[in-house]
Amino acid sequence: MQLSRRRFLTLSAALFVANPAQAAPLHRARGQALGATVTILLAHPDAPRIAARAMAEIARLERIFSLYDPGSELSRLNAEARLDAPSFELLDCLSLCDRVHAATAGAFDPTIQPLWASYARHFAEGAAPDAGTLEAERRKTGWHRLRFDAAQVRLEPGMALTLNGVAQGFIADRVSELLKAEGLGDILVDTGELRALGGHPEGGDWPVALASGEGLTLRDMALASSAPR
Repeated sequence: MQLSRRRFLTLSAALFVANPAQAAPLHRARGQALGATVTILLAHPDAPRIAARAMAEIARLERIFSLYDPGSELSRLNAEARLDAPSFELLDCLSLCDRVHAATAGAFDPTIQPLWASYARHFAEGAAPDAGTLEAERRKTGWHRLRFDAAQVRLEPGMALTLNGVAQGFIADRVSELLKAEGLGDILVDTGELRALGGHPEGGDWPVALASGEGLTLRDMALASSAPR
């Protein structure tokens, strides 16, 4: 059983009101991925086709990283403790995780999944796991026990990975680069984490509102946030 993260960000973007003879209207595409709503905002004469391609790419990447899909690469790795011929994207994401793990002196550790799942299961039942259970789950963690190369990803028995701390941002970055390659310079991608290229087509930066009510703007930057539940 997976605990869903409370969505912490809401988008606030005005409709593009420029003369349609001069520029395309703002197009808003929505979908679902990794248990969250996905929104893409862009202005382009061929926006529906471009947005559909972006959504297809998101769906492809979800089949790699999702813990909700039993057929995803990540789910198969967790179930079998090995994955042969991993995709380039999975290896790229694991390499990123390796760098962040080192940069945070081990604080970022995607092998936390067994411990997280134990907490999720017990709190769903209305009680915290006991000390013995927690210690048993902790023994299944440890980034140094993961092995991966172009041929295979390997886990030790009982281990499991979660990429929920990085996959949404990873996908947002990939989709943003895809749209940039289509010639778009002003786009906002929200996969649960935000990536802005350029500014709002109407002018100015992209306005974003936090669930707390605080507002901020984005231009050529990314924003990730979280919440305690």
